[in-house]
Amino acid sequence: MGEKKQKEELKKKVYQVFIIGACVLFVVLMILSGMGSHWLTMFTVIKPGDTVVIDYTIYDAAGDPVMTSSQQAYTRAAEKGRDIIISRQLSMTAGRNLTSTIFPVMIYTSTGGWTTQYALFSSEYDAINQQLVGMRTGDQKRIAIPNSSIEQEWSAAQLANNSVNISELRTGEFFALGVSDDPYGMMRNNSTTYTRVGEITRRTNESIVVDLGYPTVDISIVSINAKT
Repeated sequence: MGEKKQKEELKKKVYQVFIIGACVLFVVLMILSGMGSHWLTMFTVIKPGDTVVIDYTIYDAAGDPVMTSSQQAYTRAAEKGRDIIISRQLSMTAGRNLTSTIFPVMIYTSTGGWTTQYALFSSEYDAINQQLVGMRTGDQKRIAIPNSSIEQEWSAAQLANNSVNISELRTGEFFALGVSDDPYGMMRNNSTTYTRVGEITRRTNESIVVDLGYPTVDISIVSINAKT
């Protein structure tokens, strides 16, 4: 009699566990159905040819952010009183390197709003792209940019021709320059130029040296093959 009662109690407990498990599964399925097909991308691994949207933050040699598409990174910089360029997110095809030397990036300025005028160099674009395969939505990664130092020297006379007084410039300050993937056309004033901000690394009374390279970038995967 006691053994029969124990079996009945065991069956009752198993039944209760089954009911609870079914309820939990039902709730999970309801949540996933409310998310539509987006929850599937949580498990999708980036493959060559996938269209990937990323948030990114580019850093200078001192580790300070220069440009970002991340609201969180912008907020942190603003709280520290640091100027930072606001950019749109990047969309790229995984495994496909850039065929030109410059990728125009859309940035926000107080005078022009959202404009496509900032230059991301192919070495930076490709360094990001080569790290995408194997990542998932929400994954984050810090990427080192190879051969990131890109120095240009500007004489006092060249600066004066562009209405810049060399005596007003200081080492460590940021300096905006115009760059183009057609330098000869740029000399003839018939090519598209893009803005690039570099750091003044050396200064004398005769010239300045500006480093236009950025050594590191943080990325975060926003979406993979998102339907528009």
